[in-house]
Amino acid sequence: MSERTLVLLKPDAVRRGLIGEVVGRIENKADWAVTALELRTLERSALEQHYAEHVGKPFYEPLVEFMASGPSVVMVVEGERVIEGVRALAGPTDPIAAPPGSIRGDFGTIVRENLIHASDSAESAERELKIFFPDFI
Repeated sequence: MSERTLVLLKPDAVRRGLIGEVVGRIENKADWAVTALELRTLERSALEQHYAEHVGKPFYEPLVEFMASGPSVVMVVEGERVIEGVRALAGPTDPIAAPPGSIRGDFGTIVRENLIHASDSAESAERELKIFFPDFI
């Protein structure tokens, strides 16, 4: 069954010139397609909705500030098992724990600036896509 997910290439990925590399890895997977893609600086209001579950945690404010610090690439990716697959392609949040071949394993440097976000479930994907692509969904 085909799914769709939200993928964000965070400001560190954009600053480091990794857009083509990461989008290429996604496009190289059979049966996956990027169906929407925009380069934009994310508004604080959207980030507050996106990270609402983390309000009150010590990393919340630095995370929102980092995500608003520069342009991000916001994408809709569709395909078979794409939610699970993009998360595997991204690798664990900690780049030291992320295996070689994963985006974070190959390019990650620190936990807080970890290059990529991918929805973790169908429910999260639906909620997140409505935040970042309200007219598309």
